[in-house]
Amino acid sequence: MKDKQQMTSYTQDDLWVWKTLFQRQRKNIPQKASSAYIQALERMKPVLNADEIPDFEKINDWFSKHNGWELQVVPGLIPVEDFFQLLAEKKFCSSTWLRAKNSLDYLEEPDMFHDVFGHVPLLSNPVFSDFVYEFGKLGCQFIGEPERLLQLQRLYWFTIEFGVISEQNKIKSYGAGILSSYGETNQIDLMKANFLNYDIEQIIQKGFRTDVMQEDYFVVDNFDVLFSSLQKLASHWQKTPILKV
Repeated sequence: MKDKQQMTSYTQDDLWVWKTLFQRQRKNIPQKASSAYIQALERMKPVLNADEIPDFEKINDWFSKHNGWELQVVPGLIPVEDFFQLLAEKKFCSSTWLRAKNSLDYLEEPDMFHDVFGHVPLLSNPVFSDFVYEFGKLGCQFIGEPERLLQLQRLYWFTIEFGVISEQNKIKSYGAGILSSYGETNQIDLMKANFLNYDIEQIIQKGFRTDVMQEDYFVVDNFDVLFSSLQKLASHWQKTPILKV
């Protein structure tokens, strides 16, 4: 049986945390987040806003009228194989718990604010959501091949989680790990990091840490670059043996 969100279990403290995080970051991102993300957040305002804890049934109903994505409740981190399978079914996994009042600024394990505020809006963007869907399908092709799955985890990390994009000669954020983090959003805006040209071959060989703000980001010119690079990677992998990592 699938896990289910229990809306009646949320407390006033939970609502305070959601509203505080949402309002703070919504005020913080207008000149720092990608235009696609800002537009998507506005588009989903009826079901994703500061005044109410997100109701997954309402969000899923909204998506059913648009592009068919849905939120799948998970208890926490799940096996990577299950994660890819869900993405390939247009199901994005999300926690339903919220961080405590004394942990507003950093969590190593993602909570609902990260999953929903960070990830969900861009699932309404046609090109980006297609990239996520194709990413999941590619992962399913290599279940049982840990080297390939590790490389895809790295790609996920440096794009869907910590991706940045160049817009009008300014680096802006689109990754969920950045946009759900007040500190990391501002670190990028202040250019206090290394910004590298997007190179999928370099990305899939690059390790990452989950316990600190990132030092390196890969800059794309547009989301079409993500989609086309994934297609090229898939084609290359079909023709070549597994690279040892």
